[in-house]
Amino acid sequence: MAGHGHGHGHGHHGHGGQMTPEQQKQMIEQDLRLAKNLGQIKHKIVVMSGKGGVGKSTVAANLAETLQKLGFKTGILDADIHGPNIPKMLGVDLYGESFNEYQFNVFKEITESGLEGKNFKTDEEKLAFIESKKEEYKHSMFPVETPSGLKVMSMAFLLDGIDRPIIWRGPQKTGAIRQLISDAHWGSLDYLIIDNPPGTGDEPLTVLQTIPDADAVIMVTTPNVVSQEDVLKCVKMVEMMNIEQIGLIENMAYYMCPHCDEKLHIFGEGNGEAFAEEMEITYLGDLPIEEKVSDSPNKEGVISVIDPSDEVSKRFVEIVKDIQKEFIKE
Repeated sequence: MAGHGHGHGHGHHGHGGQMTPEQQKQMIEQDLRLAKNLGQIKHKIVVMSGKGGVGKSTVAANLAETLQKLGFKTGILDADIHGPNIPKMLGVDLYGESFNEYQFNVFKEITESGLEGKNFKTDEEKLAFIESKKEEYKHSMFPVETPSGLKVMSMAFLLDGIDRPIIWRGPQKTGAIRQLISDAHWGSLDYLIIDNPPGTGDEPLTVLQTIPDADAVIMVTTPNVVSQEDVLKCVKMVEMMNIEQIGLIENMAYYMCPHCDEKLHIFGEGNGEAFAEEMEITYLGDLPIEEKVSDSPNKEGVISVIDPSDEVSKRFVEIVKDIQKEFIKE
């Protein structure tokens, strides 16, 4: 019986037949935390791409900040384990030790505000209350907030530094993704944007399986044929998961010449709309290549935050409104 699961985590949840009772108990507890956590989030939108290098994370980060700016309580989950660059794009620089310190301070604030207005008769009662809070939040990871109030959770926070490569086996990766989703303490949100790793491997699949009630999956592509072929594979995978609400954004579709205001199609004329029609998914429009956008991973955050009057920022507002109109049933 070679190959029958020697710790290979059968099934994408790792529900292998070799689990000890203790592991099974942990798994069930994690499933309960997942359900509780996701139950407080009204709408979930997964952003995907067929391959890397199409600006998927930039799109995800701008969509999240745009929703936050429009008055919706929003979070963004960076589920990309190998290249977790969402924090850097949003100007959130917290890794390893400083993230741990942030966690402690948030827990302290929660506990102290819980203590206010309570008149404990004895110190024992007070200590028991603090212990109960520790128990309640022992698995929690508190997302980091950007200046706009957007909540961010990323694998990057758990690393010692951004330049450390992560080399993991499949089950470890899917386990880490599930943990990020189950243990990030979002509280109640209107929207959670999930920036999925590129492609159709185990990690993007884990996200779709862990968030079965996603409102929509947004595909990001560029105007070249290879990118489109990759998107086609992704769309097929999403449809197999019984998610029918799929949108397409064509990124880097043109360049606005700063001298003559002419649209230049550097990567060839995009046919995103025809491509979306062919796949029977919703076309959400295109975005230009803009120097400001590619420069925007800096300390100040993304273009939607730095310059709301910019053409691209306005496009993101239109795209968000289209997503709401097409996919979100209030």
